[in-house]
Parts: sequence; C-alpha cells; structure tokens
Amino acid sequence: MYDVIVVGARCAGAPLAMLLGRRGHRVLVVDRNGFPSDTLSTHYIQQLGIARLRDWGLLDKLTASGVPPLRRLNLSPTLRGFAEIEGVTETYAPRRTVLDALLVDAARTAGAEVLERFTVTDLIWDDGRVVGVRGASGDTGEREFRASVVVGADGRNSTVAQLVGAQYHRVVPASTFTSYTYYEGLDWEPQIRTGSEPQAFGSWPTNDGRHMVSVVRLLDRYAEFRADVAGNFHQVLDQVLPEYGARLHGAQRAEPFRTLRYPDNYYRRSAGPGWALVGDAGYHKDPLTGWGISDALIYTELLAERMHSGLSGAQPMDEALREYERLRDERTTDTFERTCTLARMKHSALQSAVVKAAGGSELGRIQYFTLIGGGMTSAEFFARDNLTFLYDAAGTPEVDRVFSAACG
Repeated sequence: MYDVIVVGARCAGAPLAMLLGRRGHRVLVVDRNGFPSDTLSTHYIQQLGIARLRDWGLLDKLTASGVPPLRRLNLSPTLRGFAEIEGVTETYAPRRTVLDALLVDAARTAGAEVLERFTVTDLIWDDGRVVGVRGASGDTGEREFRASVVVGADGRNSTVAQLVGAQYHRVVPASTFTSYTYYEGLDWEPQIRTGSEPQAFGSWPTNDGRHMVSVVRLLDRYAEFRADVAGNFHQVLDQVLPEYGARLHGAQRAEPFRTLRYPDNYYRRSAGPGWALVGDAGYHKDPLTGWGISDALIYTELLAERMHSGLSGAQPMDEALREYERLRDERTTDTFERTCTLARMKHSALQSAVVKAAGGSELGRIQYFTLIGGGMTSAEFFARDNLTFLYDAAGTPEVDRVFSAACG
C-alpha cells in the first residue's frame, strides 16, 4: 500500500514523486516509457522553473549535462534582454532526454519507487474513491497497486483524466501548429522573431552542441505546410528574417522534422475523491510562450505541498486537493490568457505600441522581459500609470500612445 501513486514520470510526475519522497511518504511512480527517452517539447525553462530546480538541488546536475546557459533573448532589433527573477540570471533549454532522466533519478534518490514501461489501463475504485491503478508491462503482465491518492501526470491525453471523467471547464480553440528540428553549427543567440505575416520562428541552443529551431504558423496553413515540410520550414525563416534564412540553408540539420498541430488550450477538473491531475493532464496552453515545463514544475510543487498537508493529517485530503486546483487556476490565469492572445498572432494597436516603447529604453526592456519571464503580471505591466512611465522613458509621442486594447 502506497501513500501516492503517480502516473507519468516526466517533468510533472517525477518531481512530485521526489518532493513527496523527501517528506517521507511512500510513493510509486509509473510510466509507459523507459528513461532516458524523448518527447515533444519547446525545451525552454523560464526563470521561475529554473528557480525550482535550484531550490531542489538539481540545477548543478542540469548544468553538468552541458546544456548552454541562456542570458539574453532576442525578440526584435531593439528588444533584446533578460530579466533577473527570483535570483535567476540565466535560463536553459535542455533536451527532454536529459531533463526527464535527471528528474526520474532524483525521484529514485528521494526514495520513490519508479516502474518504467508500465501502462495503466484502469483505476481501482472503492465506494466512489480512487484507491489504486491496474496495468501491465511486458515483463510482468497485469498488476495492480493501491494508494491513498492517484495522480495523473500523464500529459494531454491523460489516461487518468479519461478514467475519472475529468471534465473540461474552460477551452480556447488552438490557433497554431509548429514544426521543429535541430541543427549543428549555428551560432545564433536565443530568439523568437515574428514577421509581417502571422508566422514566427524561435531558436535556442540545447544539449550536444545543437540548436533547436522551430517555426509557427496559423492552423489554416497546416495542410499546405505538410505538403512540403522542409521547403515551407525554410520559407518561414526566409520571410521573417532573410539573413537568418540564408544562414540556415547552409547549416547541417541533425534530426528529422517534428510537425504537429497543438490541441486546444484548456483547464480540466483536476481534483476529486482520491485523485488529482498535474501538468498538461489538467491544464494546457499553446507552447508559443514557452511555459509548459515551468508551469509543470511550479504547480507540481504546489500539489506536493497540499498533498503533504493531507497525508500528514493537517487537513482532509479532498480539501487539500481542491485547494491545489483552485490556486493553480487562479495563479495561471494571466499566463493562460496572454498566451491564448499571442497565439492568435494578430498584433493589436496596444501590443504594437507597447513593444515599440519597451524597446526604446532600458527600463522598458527590463519590464518587458520581467513580464514574459513571470516576474510581473499583465495587470501590473499594462496599468495606465506604468505604460505612461514606459512611453515617457521611450519618448513616445502622445499621438502614438495606446492604453487599452479597445483603442486598437
């Protein structure tokens, strides 16, 4: 009998098992994959995510993998920079083969049992509560395990979410698709660049001397893109930033293209009798803003705190799980809404004016990178007094000052 069973051992499930194991709880974490193994990802970790790895004592192990530090992000010719948030002065974009294996090892070190290549096929119920899982692996055949709580950390297509009937309570249709791959021999600085058309590319260095390069377009161009992935991939860079497109044509592509449509942005019901959801299993948004890994780390920590409260008897477990869900929803709303807006790739007059002003002063650059790094809310950044301050610092003429989306 375990205290907790975690289904899924990547960047939400493994740290949850680690944090609970460090508190002395008996934890089993299972995953249908073995580790190290790859998964679709932007790789980028925001400052708040790096702060969690640092506080958990894992950042040194990540840097020892050889992943390069990222100390500046290039968004436009005038908007280059980085913001120190929670003492973090550089961030990283590790391969998931590296990050996930590191987290799984940390879970084991903390005392959690890790069962790889085990596929959960059903949940065990008792009087309306989830009390365990049933599944199988190639080595052992069908097995079942019981626990006080089962957590689904098994991604967007979560088996746990499906088996408990977790309903979506907010859905925003997806706007984009992406294609990405890896190149050798690039010396580009980390960047996300957009063009006059609704399309963008992003690039940053990762492990093994490679750069991840990705392109993003609106969904209505997906079929066209799939007809010639390589040609259309290069076309995006040629159109957004021709000099970078020319340099990419001479670079060595190291891996196949990965082209995918994003699922809708959503919140799912994430807590119930004997169960909870964390990471993409419960909450997902367009990867354009690069918050998936960081949110998984941040709200895994929140769930671990609330579960410890329930397991220790400080409060009823069901109440603790509902509190986790409420706090997660409240604290992620700003990032969720901003991401959904940016993913439409339609720049309002407000966005255009603010980005131009932000690039016009050091204060503006610091504030803008603090916003996108999670150290400042949209309400704080877009407050009229703050925008006035930024427009003044940039010398923006009165006629060009925009203070609300309605003005656009």
